[in-house]
Amino acid sequence: MTLTLLRQSGRLCPALSNCSSFLQSSAFKRSYAVRSRDVEQVLFAFRSVVGDDGVSLGQAVREQHGRDESVHKCKPPDVVVFPRSVEEVSALAKICHHHRIPIIPFGTGTGLEGGVGAVKGGVCFSLRMMDQVLDLHPEDFDVTVEPGVTRKGLNSYLRDTGLWFPVDPGADASLCGMAATSASGTNAVRYGTMRENVLNLEVVLADGTIIHTAGKGRRARKTSAGYNLTNLFVGSEGTLGVLTKATLRLYGVPEGVAAAVCSFPSVQAAVDTTVQVLQAGVPIARIEFLDDVMIDACNRYNSLAYPVAPTLFLEFHGSARSLDEQVSITEELAKDSGGSDFSWADDEAKRARLWKARHDAWYAALALRPGCKAYATDVCVPLSRLPEVVVETKEDLIQNGLTGPIAGHVGDGNFHCLMVLDPNDPEEVLKVHQFTERLARRALAVDGTCTGEHGVGLGKRTLLREEVGPLALEVMQGLKATLDPKNLMNPGKVL
Repeated sequence: MTLTLLRQSGRLCPALSNCSSFLQSSAFKRSYAVRSRDVEQVLFAFRSVVGDDGVSLGQAVREQHGRDESVHKCKPPDVVVFPRSVEEVSALAKICHHHRIPIIPFGTGTGLEGGVGAVKGGVCFSLRMMDQVLDLHPEDFDVTVEPGVTRKGLNSYLRDTGLWFPVDPGADASLCGMAATSASGTNAVRYGTMRENVLNLEVVLADGTIIHTAGKGRRARKTSAGYNLTNLFVGSEGTLGVLTKATLRLYGVPEGVAAAVCSFPSVQAAVDTTVQVLQAGVPIARIEFLDDVMIDACNRYNSLAYPVAPTLFLEFHGSARSLDEQVSITEELAKDSGGSDFSWADDEAKRARLWKARHDAWYAALALRPGCKAYATDVCVPLSRLPEVVVETKEDLIQNGLTGPIAGHVGDGNFHCLMVLDPNDPEEVLKVHQFTERLARRALAVDGTCTGEHGVGLGKRTLLREEVGPLALEVMQGLKATLDPKNLMNPGKVL
């Protein structure tokens, strides 16, 4: 079989006589070079594993898999493959390992740090065909899923079981992709991040070896057995292996849900209330913060009438009796800190109206400058330092004439500036880049982190070194070299 026999389909390029030269001009002639006589052999090997329909050289498909939701430029892979099983992933990885071809895992492309760009060229492993919920144990509150299963897809599957998976980064991301970036979101204050909710992973290493980080089939709620390999791969961003199965914790769907909104005279007052609510032992499910600029944007976007002031959006889970108690305690604490206009509801429609500003914050920010793009920063700091960091950040935005309303998961000290910018204006792009670096270093200066939930990806590698120090980084590099000595797994990211 030759390259000119490739048939045209939805995922295949036309049978062009220059297909071989195209491949040789890209990844196959970069630092990870495949000899020209091996090009057809490699493609033939890929097709022998996943079939003709499982290999794509088409430009549109490659570009789709070369970008995420970040502001980083598209870096398309040279080939996209669509495996349907862990055995196929392993076989494809062995081919890439033999020919020294980079591997870039791809879930749904909802990442925010350029983690799927093929900066060294290579092969994208698109995992969307592996979309089965494999093993549900309702009585044990756990489930095992393939990498193509998304957060919303899993919760739809669980709809009649009385269970749900609460980690919610906003986007309908793939669950293995969420594990790869150690994602979290609005529910983390109560239910934790992906790091606390992954029990076991099946991983295909760079050479095609298949491992199970907690042992094959193991799903104990806790373990002290050996090194914590599961959490080594959670947050590894595809640089150590391809996640092909994840065993996850599940939770009972709460009997009742209530929502509340409250305005405050200052950021300090809002954070003080947050700390007091947590100290009082209120099992708050979500506690979100919007600054005055974001509230103003949301009012305009949705024709709302919230006071233009720092505002908390809260959600409570529990029985009807416990909801009343939680809301009562929180309202009292909020008033003691100067909170006003406290409103709450337990009816679903009313809850949705109360939270509409928070749910639409991204679109409200974009509406401030129609036609522009948005980039979300992602620092996380100790709660006690959050007010000063937010105030300094707002001053920085004003001084530099930048648009960046603030939203945050205040219960975790994690907040985002939604930077609205014109990507075609080099001067503005540079100013935003310089601002994000100042913000990250401001967080590091108060013992925080440069990324609470989005990951390192392409843009924060220097900041990672500053955060963990050269010795810890050397340990990470040593682990990478042990598991991926040819540096084929998503090269150019994290380290």
